[in-house]
Amino acid sequence: MKIMHIVTLVTPDGSLGGPLRVAVNLMKESAQAGHQVLLAAGAQGWGKDLPEDYDGVPTRLFPAYSLLPGSGFAGLSSPALLTWLKKTAASADVIHIHMARDLTTLPAALIAQASGRPTVIHTHGMIDASDKLLAKPLDSLLTRRALSQAQQLIALSEQEKQDLLALGAEIDPARISLLPNGVPASQLQAKPGRKDPVEVLFLARLQERKRPASFIRMAQQLAQEFPQARFTLVGPDEGQGKLVLELLAQNSAEGRIRWEGSLPASQTLARMAQAQIYVLPAIAEPYGMTVVEAMSVGLPVVVLDDCGLAGQVKASGSGLVVSGQELGSLTQAVRLLLSDSAARVRMGQAAQAFVEDQCTMGQVGQNLERIYQKAIA
Repeated sequence: MKIMHIVTLVTPDGSLGGPLRVAVNLMKESAQAGHQVLLAAGAQGWGKDLPEDYDGVPTRLFPAYSLLPGSGFAGLSSPALLTWLKKTAASADVIHIHMARDLTTLPAALIAQASGRPTVIHTHGMIDASDKLLAKPLDSLLTRRALSQAQQLIALSEQEKQDLLALGAEIDPARISLLPNGVPASQLQAKPGRKDPVEVLFLARLQERKRPASFIRMAQQLAQEFPQARFTLVGPDEGQGKLVLELLAQNSAEGRIRWEGSLPASQTLARMAQAQIYVLPAIAEPYGMTVVEAMSVGLPVVVLDDCGLAGQVKASGSGLVVSGQELGSLTQAVRLLLSDSAARVRMGQAAQAFVEDQCTMGQVGQNLERIYQKAIA
């Protein structure tokens, strides 16, 4: 099969985060199965020469512009991408759209559907009930049409499936398949039992919902109790960079709390393997691709109870689940892990076992193949 994947944006530091990493992982697995794959997306940050390969997959990238300043990814559009798609969509056997409420993937989905090619829409928890200003007009004009016309839809969880059905689009529940995020096999191995120094890592976009400021405030408290511990943020600025720098200027625990900036997606697993604890204090994280990646290298994780992976983390013993958004609860969870190296080792081993049992790319790839076959049937 010729399989085209469409995402909103590709940048040198992978600022789109999980949806882009998921797309790349799925494409590599499909390519290993003998399919021809292509990633199409808007692009920023590359200069004049746009790459034809991103992290090992072939790409067609086009300049992306913000039509609505201050709206983040939602306001991005790539007219050249949409024009190219009108001409080439018919050449694909399946078009897999990693769709959000934005001005790139929503029109791309409708263009792909107008071409008559089977479409698979993968929403990554990004389309749910929303009170944002753009949500209602976009849903009325674009989102419901795209969802109702897709041959297959992919949700991360049963909750996301119900969210999609609640949007009012004409969707047969049988067309929605559940597909967890997978991670490629890796030889990288963290050492969570190391005692001095212990590094607590936040690796995600510096976006308000991810709560990097809460991570820093937690670190500022614990740095006093654990004078050898280090607390590190890694990720691109998505609106919280100024606040992060202000908090660090007030108290960085003599440099033990720091923001390293962003990393290319190809280097994130290696960076995670250097740490001993992974913390993602994000609100309503649909699944948490970085959480799975951290677990895959043997890190114990700390997430909130409204994270899509919270149930699995708790049931598997892979880390700690924090109830609510109170800073004290987050601080206590990390304090427990900093104080107990044996617990870190035990949870890290459980995390790897969970990933090997439920999140391998082989398993995900087989399920994706079945979804594609349903789409073209």
